[in-house]
Amino acid sequence: MSRQADRRPTAGAAARRSSPPFYPYNSRVTFTLGNLQFWPAGGRPDLLAAPVSAALADPSWARSAEEAAVAEIDPDMADTAAFCERYGVAPAESANCVVIVGRREGEVRFAACVVLATTRADVNNVARRALDVRKASFAAAGVAVAETSMEYGGITPIGLPAGWPILVDAAVAATPRVVIGSGLRRSKLAIAGKMLADMPGAVVVDGLAR
Repeated sequence: MSRQADRRPTAGAAARRSSPPFYPYNSRVTFTLGNLQFWPAGGRPDLLAAPVSAALADPSWARSAEEAAVAEIDPDMADTAAFCERYGVAPAESANCVVIVGRREGEVRFAACVVLATTRADVNNVARRALDVRKASFAAAGVAVAETSMEYGGITPIGLPAGWPILVDAAVAATPRVVIGSGLRRSKLAIAGKMLADMPGAVVVDGLAR
């Protein structure tokens, strides 16, 4: 009787099947931060808001897509302070993205400000001047959600409407790896600060945060 190779799945193969799928070209971004396991974002579209997934798949921003990673979290822990405490991520490694709004000669203008969680955006001065309006304020939650197609508490600079200025504080751009929203409350993205600074529409602003 001829000998047949044992085709029973090994424990390692079973573990690989149970792991979230990811694409080989960006497998290098699988890592642990705090007590979170991050996976290549391109392989977990279920953890991304639709506009975020589309932006990462855009070939004009391929390098950033290769280096973005995503981790699943408890949506009740999405707010920055609770997230950092629960998952052991330092506030200096986390960034907030806030939507601001102003008017100029009857035109409503939106922008996003990206600052480290240890700081706050200077909306009334630096951000207002960058948006070129007389008065700027935080957009109401319902407006921000409707305009971005993202969940409140998960809004991220990736995948925002075309034409929006994305104001990135210089400290964020200089951070080797920063945790930001994914567009959903139940996950977070991790990406190099420089990648955020290189996004279409992004402008690095010194002194945006205080």
